[in-house]
Formats: sequence, C-alpha cells, structure tokens
Amino acid sequence: MRQNRLIPHSNRRSGGREARRSVRAAPLADELRPVRPGLSGGTFKPLNDASVKAIEDTVYQILDEIGLSQAPESGVKYMTDAGAIEGDDGRIRFPRALVEDTLAKAARHITIHGQDEKHDMLLSGSRVHFGTAGAAVHVVDVQNNCYRESYLADIYDAARIVEQMDNIHFFQRPMVARDIPDPADLDFNTVYAAIKGTTKHVGCSFTEAPFMKPAIDMLHMVAGGEDKWRARPFVSNSNCFVVPPLRFATESCLVMEEAVHAGMPVLLLSAGQAGATAPASIAGAVAQALAEVIAGLVYVNAMVPGHPCIVGTWPFVSDLRTGAMSGGSGEQGLLTAACSQMLQHFDLPGGAASGMADAKMPDAQSGYEKGSTLVMAGLSGLNMVYEAAGMHASLLGFCLESLIIDNDMIGQCLRCVRGVEVNEATLGVAVMKDVCMGGAGHYLGHDQTIGLMQTEYVYPAIGDRSSPKEWEELGKPNLVEVASQRKDEILASFNPTHIPDALDAKIRSNFNVLL
Repeated sequence: MRQNRLIPHSNRRSGGREARRSVRAAPLADELRPVRPGLSGGTFKPLNDASVKAIEDTVYQILDEIGLSQAPESGVKYMTDAGAIEGDDGRIRFPRALVEDTLAKAARHITIHGQDEKHDMLLSGSRVHFGTAGAAVHVVDVQNNCYRESYLADIYDAARIVEQMDNIHFFQRPMVARDIPDPADLDFNTVYAAIKGTTKHVGCSFTEAPFMKPAIDMLHMVAGGEDKWRARPFVSNSNCFVVPPLRFATESCLVMEEAVHAGMPVLLLSAGQAGATAPASIAGAVAQALAEVIAGLVYVNAMVPGHPCIVGTWPFVSDLRTGAMSGGSGEQGLLTAACSQMLQHFDLPGGAASGMADAKMPDAQSGYEKGSTLVMAGLSGLNMVYEAAGMHASLLGFCLESLIIDNDMIGQCLRCVRGVEVNEATLGVAVMKDVCMGGAGHYLGHDQTIGLMQTEYVYPAIGDRSSPKEWEELGKPNLVEVASQRKDEILASFNPTHIPDALDAKIRSNFNVLL
C-alpha cells in the first residue's frame, strides 16, 4: 500500500517541481511579493506597559533635572528661545511642557526619498526597512581570511551591490575612505560615491559644517535644481549631535544646523555604549538615549518646526568583562527592540542599529548573531534598521560578500515581520475538501499551492536548500564562495547610469571628484 501511494506521488512531484519553477520565473508585481519594504512589525514587545510608563517618566526627569551640556551658542539661543532653560552650570534643561509641545509638533509619517521614487520609504508606525550604515575602517577579505583598509572605491562598490539587493532598502555610508586624508575631500567624495552607486536613499555624515556646501551644490545639480532637491531630498545627514552621556557635540550640532537649513532630513543619532557612556542596565541605556534624541528633536524643531527627523536611538552593548563593544549579542537585540517600542510609544519615526556581528568573517557565528538581532529589530517594528547588512568585528570591518548573504537573511526576517494572515481563503477549508474528498489526496499541484508559491513564501537567492546528494552533484557549493562569485558578477557587469554622463562630466569639472 505504501509503495503504491509513493509511486504516483513521486511522479507528480517531478511535474509539480517544473510547474513551480515556471511560476517562480514570472516576475511579481510589487504588491504581491511575499516581502517588501515597509511591512508592519510591532509584534515583539520586550517592555510591558508599566515598564514603558516608567521609562517615559524617566526621560522627562532626565531632561528636566539633568539636561545636556556643551551646546554651541547658536543652539543655546534656538533652544532657550523655545523655552529651554540654561543653568549657571551651562547645562540646558528642558521643562516637560516644552518637551510635550515639541512632541506634538514634530514631523511624523515622513517620507524618506530615493533618487528613484520606487525606493521612497514611508516612516510611520511600525513599518520596517533594513539598510547599511557604519564607519568601518577595514574591508573583510574573505579569500585571504584577513582585513585591509577600506577605500573610496569600496564605498562605490558597496552601493552598487546594494542597488541589486531587494531586501536592503537604503544605503548609508558603511565605511570610511582611508585613501582620502583631507576631511573636506572625504566628505564630498563619500556622498558622490554613494549617490553614483545607488538610486536608493543615501545617508551621509560631515566632519564640519563648512565642508557641506560642495556636496549640497552637487545634490542640487543631480536633483535638477534646489527646488527639486527640497521637494525630494534623497540624502539624509546622519548626525552624532550628542556625545553620551548627555553632552552636545558642538561641531556636529553646527553640521546639523546646516543640514536643516539645506532641507536635508536629519538622523538624530545617540550612540552611547552601555556600561561605558550609557548606563549598564538596558532600561537605563534606553532612557538616556531617548532623552538625548528628544533633546535633539527640541533643538531642530526650535529651528524649523516639523523638519523631517529620524530619531536615532543607537545605544550599543559592552562586553563588561573587557569593555569592548558587543554588537552581535542578544542584549543588543533586546536593547534595539526596546528602543523601537519606546519610539512607537512616542509615535516618532525612528531608527536604531542591529545586525552588527562580532564575528570577523561571514561564518556560523556571524549568522546566529545577525539573524537573532535582526529578527528582533524587525519584529519590534523599527522603522529603519541601520547596519543590518555587511558589518563585522563590532563595526570595524565591512564585507561585500556579506551584503549578498545578509540580503537572503533579511528576506527571512521580513517574512517573520509580515506574520501570518488568517482569513477564510488562507484557512482554506474548501481546498481541504477538494483535496481530501475525491481529489488527489495531496496539495502538490493544486491551484492554491501554485498561487501561493511566490506570494506566501520567500526563497533565498544564494542560500542552499538542496539535498546532500544534489549538493554533491552541484560541486558542494559553499555559501561564501557563491556570494563571492555573485559579488564579482555584479561589480564586473553593473555600472549605474542613473546620473547621465553629461551631468557626471559637469560634476567632475566643478568638484574634486576622486573616484
């Protein structure tokens, strides 16, 4: 009996497999894809209601009683004119009424633009997007199992790869171009390499405010004029405007002011390290980070009410045995998810870091560190998950192959974010009757199965799901080797043309382009 049932099953499976392959070969409309940018999370909530209320009250207490020090004179004036209080100790304190007023008028449901509008991201509620970020000073050389210095060309190559990765939704500079010693040239060329390599939204940073003008002028040229740039700013300023604990970073604040005046969205970034520049307790680190970024929100809204800000609670975890950062730890995942929950409590568009492996190479350690922290960030409903792809060695190394591997991983995380749709069609009692009462006795080849193959399930682009026998017949493919081959294919064949040659030539004639 068992043998008689297996024979037709085997034959049908072969035909079903070809049918499935044929269906999968057809491109899907964006709205039918199983995963896509902006899926809503929020199902993972590490904080209960009492904890959320306690952290909120602590944030108000920190701002009112401790405040922040070392604001530039211009910032002091903006904030005190809005109602902040400058104490005899030089600290700026924020009465609760001022904070509540700022939270009431701060921009929500903001759109972060790409050069191509298909990459626009709506930051609202618990909509989730994954992307890169960082300031790694090394590139991971997987072929030689070593690290080398990162260069401007690496930033451009990373942007080109991200352009081809469906599950990496934005590109923030992940490396420092160590081959450009002059800070002004570094800032300009980093922006140029990024926007040249991808049409997705780009995040950048600047060393000093005077260095920004050439980049802003270039962005006006690419956009087609200042008015078009201001209507659709496709680059944001990642701004570490605070030096935790609770101090303004004077130079970065001046950069932030310049970005606001230029119409550039700002990522208000607080990057304390728990146990070092932030409290060792996860709750305390979350409260301090929120207080710092809300102070930045007061600052920006005192300048331009409603200016688009991404509230960047980025507290990191320390390995308290050594004091070293531990970006791949479970505590980091919890910390990021707790920040995400609090940002949604305040109804603020926000971002935080996750997926920063401590592993030096794309290996098993990298996989479990990135997978566990990224899925927590996604399920928490974080609007922008920064440093989600390519990062190693607790932000010191960046791996181009890992962009391709992590794209698969993020696809799995996004499928978890999407969750389970329960309705009459998905429960499928009619289909069960069809199959079990006179049908084939299995669901292979059924119309529902074929129809759901692409819309309900995610398939890895390079991950291996073959049987051991098939794997051996295929030459025993290795994930990192496959990623390296894919990287080489992209970099050899994909040369973005979204900036026309004539415009690029004009940019090169006007500015010191080093790429």
